[in-house]
Amino acid sequence: MSNTRSLPQSKEALLKSYTSRLKDDVKSMLENFEEIVKLSKGENETQLSRMTQCEQDTYEMHVRANNIVRAGESLMKLVSDIKQYLILNDFPSVNEAITQNSKLFRTKQAECDQKLMTLRDDMAADLYDLEEEYFTSFYKQ
Repeated sequence: MSNTRSLPQSKEALLKSYTSRLKDDVKSMLENFEEIVKLSKGENETQLSRMTQCEQDTYEMHVRANNIVRAGESLMKLVSDIKQYLILNDFPSVNEAITQNSKLFRTKQAECDQKLMTLRDDMAADLYDLEEEYFTSFYKQ
């Protein structure tokens, strides 16, 4: 629990929502599965004819099976939401990627700075030579 206390309220609420959804979906699946098993035993005799009772049991099993499928789909959506939450809140790996990119860009910047300084020095030397040549030439007159 100490882990969630350090989280902002919105994230803590989101995690509680995930937990609640998980419990509800699993509970729904379990209840519907238990009811299907009870219905398949076919032990309860009622005033309805056996054929009508069989049709009703079949219909109820279909409804419960659909409820299980719906709860399963809800669980799959929950898993997707949790994965997205983990990806969006995986700050250590994001920080690591930013640090690596920063190091890479600093290295590139240092290389570019070095090339620019070399180019500057070369140009300064060439310009000095051109200036000397100009001042010593007969075009200056």
